[in-house]
Amino acid sequence: MATVKKWHYGMLFLLLGYTFIFGLLGEVPQLPILGQTIRGLYFHVPMWFGMVTLFFFSFLYAIFFLRTKKTFWDRKAYAFAQVGMLYGILGLLTGMLWAKFTWGKYWSGDPKQNSAAVCLLIYSAYFLLRFSFTSHIQLQAKMNSVYSILAFFMSILLLFILPRLTDSLHPGNGGNPGFNVYDLDGSLRWIFYPAIIGWIWWGIIMANMIHRYLNLKHQLLYTYEN
Repeated sequence: MATVKKWHYGMLFLLLGYTFIFGLLGEVPQLPILGQTIRGLYFHVPMWFGMVTLFFFSFLYAIFFLRTKKTFWDRKAYAFAQVGMLYGILGLLTGMLWAKFTWGKYWSGDPKQNSAAVCLLIYSAYFLLRFSFTSHIQLQAKMNSVYSILAFFMSILLLFILPRLTDSLHPGNGGNPGFNVYDLDGSLRWIFYPAIIGWIWWGIIMANMIHRYLNLKHQLLYTYEN
């Protein structure tokens, strides 16, 4: 088991190290307007992939709790939602930085930016709701699970559907071409795909670490109360 863990973390270290080194120093195609800012593709986009993936796992674990009524699944959903929120904030910040150099300002009121901000606000309410029922564990878990399911569906609507229905500066939305129509040659693809895998992998590891901490905290509290 120890050997498996070492291999596991070693591969992750290599993936993220590769992403940072070649993502910041490697050659990139000089596309119109984008220029060197295309490097944001290795950080901004994987953060959003990671956020959606982590929120999806949180959504699944919320369903597992409603089916089993075991708070183990609620804690797992909570852990994945926390890391998903972190990735969402990092995705928003890296997107703002990218927008400054390509659109001229950090925040332009673009539909995709607005939708991303609303999505994070919706998930912020998830945490506020959780802290409102700290003395009623089952009620807390039930309320959070129902809200998590609704929040995930809302995030899909906000991030992938609504921005496509209106004018947008964001690639792939509002009639603008996505990055797939550009010359994503090996200098981008060979870093972009490992970056997605690495960031999602790291997010899952962090979420599982938080989940183990929450389980330990729950066990200690249960032992103390009894």
